Amino acid sequence: MALNGSPPLGSAGSPPAGSAGNPPPGPFTRTGRGAMLLGGRSGTVISTVSTLVVLGALVAIFLLAPGAHAFEHLFLSPQHMWQAFIGNPGQGYYSVGAAIWLNIRMFIVAEILILIFALLIALVRQSVHPALFPIRILGTGYVDFFRGVPLILVIFAIGLGVPVLNLPVVSSQSNTVYGVTALVLSYSAYVSEVYRAGLNSVHQSQVAAAWSLGLPHRQALRYVILPQAVRNIVPPLLNDFISLQKDTALVGVLGTIEANKAAEIYSEQVFNFSSFTVAAILFLILTIPLARFTDRLIERDRRRRLAGATP
Repeated sequence: MALNGSPPLGSAGSPPAGSAGNPPPGPFTRTGRGAMLLGGRSGTVISTVSTLVVLGALVAIFLLAPGAHAFEHLFLSPQHMWQAFIGNPGQGYYSVGAAIWLNIRMFIVAEILILIFALLIALVRQSVHPALFPIRILGTGYVDFFRGVPLILVIFAIGLGVPVLNLPVVSSQSNTVYGVTALVLSYSAYVSEVYRAGLNSVHQSQVAAAWSLGLPHRQALRYVILPQAVRNIVPPLLNDFISLQKDTALVGVLGTIEANKAAEIYSEQVFNFSSFTVAAILFLILTIPLARFTDRLIERDRRRRLAGATP
């Protein structure tokens, strides 16, 4: 019995035009490799011209603004941008370029912990065993709480509250550890819901087919349900992790010298905000490739679904 078989197409042997599996061609439907919204060479010309017009208008607004020169000096000074990037601890400010590595390390550690912790929460909330009812209630309360409280408040609560408790080991950690803990607690609530959506997207017939083959519940979950669920949730997971990469900058409120905090210290020392521009560029360098990779996965998944719906 095939676990990934397509549903029958009906007596005609093909889905009707305009059905959900095979939508009719429209202005936002790509029907070939490299097809654009308007299609062909004319679409390329129109999109290029419109892009140039928009960019030209933005540049003109900036250049003609009365305070353009002051803005350029405060935010786009090449000298200050370079000084902020390399840093100078002797003069009281840190390197934004070096501090971004802390953001990257926090992101990697938090991402791994979130993937594990959120999956456990999702599996608990999906369980139907009566003995797990109290844990399901706790899981639901956890998700509701951390999805409702702003991340910045969670960071303050963990970073300022845990040290006051004077607990052995726990209360003597660094601000970076407390910041990563807050990120994990908050983002796990969101990612667990992404996991749950993926688990619920697996058709019940797939589970029934696994059981009919004699697979125990645990093996059915491991070899049938989870692989299909993960395939469906990769794009939204990557979108969450794009946000996570940016939100590592919030850990700086605890005093951790990450990229945004280093930029803030520089601006306070020299009264110039070009350091924030450097930090923004570095975050863009990190997030844009991941965003494009997410778009590519979404497009590949769209093509796979369309191919599966076509006889």
